Amino acid sequence: MSETEVLAKRFEAYRSHLSSIAYRMLGSQTEAEDAVQETYLRLMRRGTNGVDNLGGWLTTIVARVCLDVLRERKSRREVPADAEIEALPATDDLEREKLIADSVGIAMLIVLEKLTPAERVAFVLHDLFNISFEEIAPVVGRSPMAARQLASRGRRRIQGEPANTQADRTRQREVVGAFLAASQSGDYTALLAVLDPDVILRADAAAVEASARAKVPGITSEVHGRDSVASIFRGRARAAQVALLDGDTGLVFAPGGQPRVVMDFVLENDRIVEITMIGNPERIAALDLTF
Repeated sequence: MSETEVLAKRFEAYRSHLSSIAYRMLGSQTEAEDAVQETYLRLMRRGTNGVDNLGGWLTTIVARVCLDVLRERKSRREVPADAEIEALPATDDLEREKLIADSVGIAMLIVLEKLTPAERVAFVLHDLFNISFEEIAPVVGRSPMAARQLASRGRRRIQGEPANTQADRTRQREVVGAFLAASQSGDYTALLAVLDPDVILRADAAAVEASARAKVPGITSEVHGRDSVASIFRGRARAAQVALLDGDTGLVFAPGGQPRVVMDFVLENDRIVEITMIGNPERIAALDLTF
């Protein structure tokens, strides 16, 4: 048996699982099949060198493919999930029976359409497939804590709490706006007021390098504590502007209109508990960014 045949056989062992994930994310059997096929093609192109957990790697890839589809779909109307089911051949097709009897249910798939792409992916992977936020984080291009926030917000919306979600987002805009104003004006007391005592600042390698070029001291891969974080941003962030990151309020440094560094915020009890600085171009490109 050739290496390609072995790889194809290994993929087939996960096809049903991947199809189930893709269908719940996309609500369309046709698009789900396309997403699984794209995952297969990527596996064939890349191979398994350096892949310790093939199932986990394939889950990540199909989730990323689905996230791209959901983002592209934002500007056009999604095919209703129930219409998709009714369009399936009226035969003894086991797949059709499986979809109709799916525990998620057509009603759930319709409700999922109300979520942002990142919320939908985080919610489906965690709540329906019990995948950890550490594994979800790289799929949505966010930190584990931010991925948890996405899933939590999606869960609340599915449970019928859109008003609370909107209030959360409004408050988030206010808190991030207050952080930016305090940072730019150098108001140390105001900065401390919006930061949790145990706030964590995380920065990827590209963001650390960009900060060094901009002569911003103190930014490393992790900075802990309100005083340390406030000291870093006091009197800075003058070039930053407010942006939406997958529906969340964040900040972006975009000289010439090109985003170079993005700042993602996680809030608890109206205080910032985590700031993630993203400078990696691929991670930034993976975000649904509006600024």
